[in-house]
Amino acid sequence: MNAALRQTLSPARKPCGSLRVQIAGETCVLRCSGALWLPAYRALIVADLHLEKGSAFAARGQMLPPYDSRATLDRLEAEIADLDPAMVVLLGDSFHDAKAIGRMAGDDLDRLHRLSSGRDWLWLEGNHDREALANQASLSSSLPGRIVGDLPLGGLRLTHEPEALTAADDRHGEVAGHLHPAARVVGYGRGVRRPCFVTDGSRIILPAFGAFTGGLSVRDPAIADLFTTPPLAAVLGRDKVHAIAWNRLP
Repeated sequence: MNAALRQTLSPARKPCGSLRVQIAGETCVLRCSGALWLPAYRALIVADLHLEKGSAFAARGQMLPPYDSRATLDRLEAEIADLDPAMVVLLGDSFHDAKAIGRMAGDDLDRLHRLSSGRDWLWLEGNHDREALANQASLSSSLPGRIVGDLPLGGLRLTHEPEALTAADDRHGEVAGHLHPAARVVGYGRGVRRPCFVTDGSRIILPAFGAFTGGLSVRDPAIADLFTTPPLAAVLGRDKVHAIAWNRLP
């Protein structure tokens, strides 16, 4: 991989000024990478890796550099090295499409096996990879770990897609991905759009972890309408997670 491109996709690690919050009474650490760390369970949770998105676009004639899977796995490996989790939970859309697993390089698949060794490794199904994981379950496995549905963990419920609010249920304890939240922040006269966590202390939506994933504004009704009270945006910086109140977002 070109060194400059790799630096862009997988920047040098710096100590992370993580943000510690309470979700449904559980201590959650929001990491600069976009990963969620649950220290009580030694559980590392990441959402929306979209592995092999580059190769999917290339097959349709849009020539993205084919480095996204490796860069995403670099990030994941760095988090595992820092935290040594007992459990890794991938919240769905880990693969970009139904054929993504078959397009993965052998050394990337080998790395998944190496990263999963000695820990519980759980794949949740997302809308992008449901068919890929279903096919995988019927074959001799090339993926490590287990494929599961929604996962209860203490006071939390881990799922791919956040559920709409109802009068009877505020989705207390829900941990979800799917929507790729992002926020625009302004400083020193300049604006920048950054991935972010979104939480009101009752539920949380994780940013996308993948190298080639985009973002949806937290002001979009698809995200804003999921919260009964104005949520907090925890915006990812290079070496700090910045807590920004809803009324301070542009």
